[in-house]
Amino acid sequence: MSYADDVFIKMCQDILENGTSTEGEKVRPVWEDGTPAYTIKKFGVVNRYDLRKEFPAMTLRRTALKSAMDEILWIWQKKSNNIHDLHSHIWDSWADESGSIGKAYGYQLGVKHQYKEGMMDQVDRVIYDLKNNPFSRRIMTNIYVHQDLHEMNLYPCAYSMTFNVTQTPGNDKLTLNAILNQRSQDILAANNWNVCQYALLLMMMAQVCDMEAGELLHVVADCHIYDRHIPLIKELIQRKPYPAPVVKLNPEVKDFYQFTTDDLIVENYETWPQIKNIPIAV
Repeated sequence: MSYADDVFIKMCQDILENGTSTEGEKVRPVWEDGTPAYTIKKFGVVNRYDLRKEFPAMTLRRTALKSAMDEILWIWQKKSNNIHDLHSHIWDSWADESGSIGKAYGYQLGVKHQYKEGMMDQVDRVIYDLKNNPFSRRIMTNIYVHQDLHEMNLYPCAYSMTFNVTQTPGNDKLTLNAILNQRSQDILAANNWNVCQYALLLMMMAQVCDMEAGELLHVVADCHIYDRHIPLIKELIQRKPYPAPVVKLNPEVKDFYQFTTDDLIVENYETWPQIKNIPIAV
């Protein structure tokens, strides 16, 4: 089976069996009908994926990998906060009449900061350090900027990436690893979507810095299943997983800003049918 499926099934079982409920508490999210959106949650869920072994795409239901890559490029490459630069409708509920989601996500990654080497934004700083000082323990991004929170239509969920380089004995190439930190995650709607997105980001960064993609560590502070998602999750985790797909990037691309979704190569991705019309709490 796909390792990502195994992780997902065990995580969901743990939350359903050992999680705590927010029912009756004061919660921010609501369903479309205005009903409070309660959850069963676990604090501090940590999952680890080794991209050298397989790509962490679920097969219990299909993760739209090209759309996931398109969103990560929207944030990290285009550094955009406008949904008109995105080829999906994921962010429509949080956009204003002009399409802006406020000073969130891509906007923060595009803000330039002064370093001793000159002015750089966070993405360019990561690439600079990976190429020039790969064993630095300071290669990270952070888009949870308190002074701008009041101008964000949604506070960042996935807010920080920490990159760390290791040297594997006998391997000429360095290995690039990363930690993705999330304050909150809707397991059904977003878990594997985020895992695949940041696995692809790790692969892209490794390729343009002439490294090998290694481990992605995914840390979620509030890992939850919404009340209306419980029967969907229970049905999903009863499915029998398929083997993981083969996922590669066009090896010709050496500049992070040249990647497009056409450079994503997906082979042998067999999945169960998608769960449609998942209710989303906003």
